[in-house]
Amino acid sequence: MSDKSAQKKKYILETARTVFMEKGYKNVTMKDIVDACDISRGGLYLYFSSTREIFLEVLKLEQQETDDVFEKSIPKEAEPSDILALFLKEQKRELLGKKPELIKASYEFFFEEQNFDKDNILKKQFDSAVLVIQRLIESGVERGEFYCEEPRRTASNIMYVLEGLKIASQTRGITEAAVDREIMYVMQGLIAEE
Repeated sequence: MSDKSAQKKKYILETARTVFMEKGYKNVTMKDIVDACDISRGGLYLYFSSTREIFLEVLKLEQQETDDVFEKSIPKEAEPSDILALFLKEQKRELLGKKPELIKASYEFFFEEQNFDKDNILKKQFDSAVLVIQRLIESGVERGEFYCEEPRRTASNIMYVLEGLKIASQTRGITEAAVDREIMYVMQGLIAEE
């Protein structure tokens, strides 16, 4: 793909992301994306064949950007507890953020898809986050920062708590105090006794 084509494709994805944030997943049509991008229908179909294909690419782009921002914010000398705290702080920022997110569109997409196989992007993201948190916990245990007998189960539990908070933020709203309370509970369960 030429540099110009790659730029055009990225423009389409970034514009489509905004459309999905505003309308959700199930209400977006190819025409909506054509109109938002101000390109011809053929121009869009040159790159993508469906809103499903576009949305999957938008999710991949979103994950890559999130990973890049998180990695750049970690100081080189950071301890496992610092990195976990930074991760949880970023999750809190997303939960309480006022800017539109892809959360609603993502849930619509996956409820419609009912795809729970190994290619499910949400499952991959969840499993990847669990693995990263597990490694942080194991490293923290080795350094004496954390106490945890089952790092994998604890990491899964942290991600389930965060997933529940995401759903709550979209369905009934959530306060900063509630998010802080859950994050503190998670951290208190890991802090090694002195």
